[in-house]
Amino acid sequence: MYDIVIIGAGPAGVSAAVYAASRGKNTLVIEKNRVGGLIGKVSTVTHYAAVMEAETGETFAARLNRQLENTGVDIMYAEVKGVELQGEIKLIYTDCGLVQGKKVILANGTSPRRLGIPGETELTGKGMAMNAARDKDAYQGRHVYVVGGADGAVKEALYLAKYASKVTIIHFEEKLGCIAEFQEKVSRMPNIELRLRSRLHAVYGVDQVESLEISDEKTGAIEMIEDPGCGIFVYAGTVPNTELYQALELQDGFIPADEHMETKIRGVYAAGDIRVKEVRQVATAVADGTIAAVHAAQQIKQQIKQ
Repeated sequence: MYDIVIIGAGPAGVSAAVYAASRGKNTLVIEKNRVGGLIGKVSTVTHYAAVMEAETGETFAARLNRQLENTGVDIMYAEVKGVELQGEIKLIYTDCGLVQGKKVILANGTSPRRLGIPGETELTGKGMAMNAARDKDAYQGRHVYVVGGADGAVKEALYLAKYASKVTIIHFEEKLGCIAEFQEKVSRMPNIELRLRSRLHAVYGVDQVESLEISDEKTGAIEMIEDPGCGIFVYAGTVPNTELYQALELQDGFIPADEHMETKIRGVYAAGDIRVKEVRQVATAVADGTIAAVHAAQQIKQQIKQ
């Protein structure tokens, strides 16, 4: 029996673990993959207070991992298969067994959104849906395409432009949706080309991408481009990992929570990108985890007194 069970070890989950441990609570963190979550896969970490110079997603995730291990909390690497969140004792069913907790903090974030286009599944990992930080060297001097126009997509495009001969950003809107800083940097990169009002329509190939189709949002016209061996990096948003939490009456797939990060079920909290919120950044995820853990610990203390 744990005081607090945290599902997910991204910035929100690690922050929650740090604060739960500091308040003497018997805490377990359950993580399906690796500590760090999606932030561990980005090329660079920016716009975070006191971030280290030249911080990468990998180095940031490694420091999160060390910090989590130093808290002394229990860490279980397992996949959550089901939950029963009603009642005083919360039940979490994993592929490593049953876990029980007095309070649960849901911090298992989001997953990259898939495009659902022809060829995507077959070519994933073979030139399609590549990772900029991991695969940059494989596309040194080659042509790459970045799908998406928000901050995350454009930041990765700027990173890839240092390695690729040419980067084409494919975005469905009239202009990029990123911050002014990134727009200005794109305008100064001679090897970045914008394909606005456009969508990636299909990809073709067997062991690598041989060609792709780009559709025009205004006219509906589809252009076939032969580009053997190119790389396609998709940053088309994310979807919340909330399939198991239907009892929480999700809002567009996300979990509603109050100012204490508590959901409509007493003793169940949501922190980070998984919850309904306006700004999804590392800074806000860390804040969410802090608030959730502090309030959960206070709630346990109050219940003991009663």
